Amino acid sequence: MLTQAEANALIEMEKRLEERAVLKFPAPGDKESWQASSVDGRERFLMDVNRGRLCLIKCTYQERSRLTEILIRLDVGGPPHRNPDGAVVKGAHIHTYREGYADKWAAPLPAERFSDPEDLVRTFRHFLEFCNVQDVPQIQASLR
Repeated sequence: MLTQAEANALIEMEKRLEERAVLKFPAPGDKESWQASSVDGRERFLMDVNRGRLCLIKCTYQERSRLTEILIRLDVGGPPHRNPDGAVVKGAHIHTYREGYADKWAAPLPAERFSDPEDLVRTFRHFLEFCNVQDVPQIQASLR
């Protein structure tokens, strides 16, 4: 498990995707992962997109470090989330790593950073920017 200071440092690092060509956004029911690294090359990350099969706007975006540590997770189109203190977060929400809880706490999605969560491709671009990914390439929507 990461300390909060380690997680914060990883989240704040500037990153670059290793894939520089057009990113192909996954179709409903599919998932995709892209490798990224810190600008200085010392840390490695994975950026994941997992699309729902039945609900076309259901989508989960994740930034992972050290293969399994979820630093940031954004959920769109899913059920409400219950935090460890019992508070319920409805609608699109974002999870940020919290020491001792990993990604168990969620907060409402900040509207100033994510203007239209149901536009999944645009939300992916905003998610990458939120994760401090530099020079985000073009993202192509699924054709099916």
